[in-house]
Amino acid sequence: MTNIEKYNAAFVEVFGVAEEVLNERFSKETIEEWDSVHQLNIISILEDSFEVMFEPEEIMELTSYGKGIEILNRYGIDLKL
Repeated sequence: MTNIEKYNAAFVEVFGVAEEVLNERFSKETIEEWDSVHQLNIISILEDSFEVMFEPEEIMELTSYGKGIEILNRYGIDLKL
């Protein structure tokens, strides 16, 4: 499984959406279901999947599909779209 497949799988699992809807516009602002519980679930899955530990600031910052990619890139994890 590629990094982007693992990344997408986390969002599919947490939000119960089809992978096709995941894009730069998928965010806390556009997805009604995105609440603090969903956000913590995403964080947990991403930390486990990519063996990283996000800083508190990054947890607060991860409020969109695109932002998650940006944060993981800081850890040297390549997520090509």
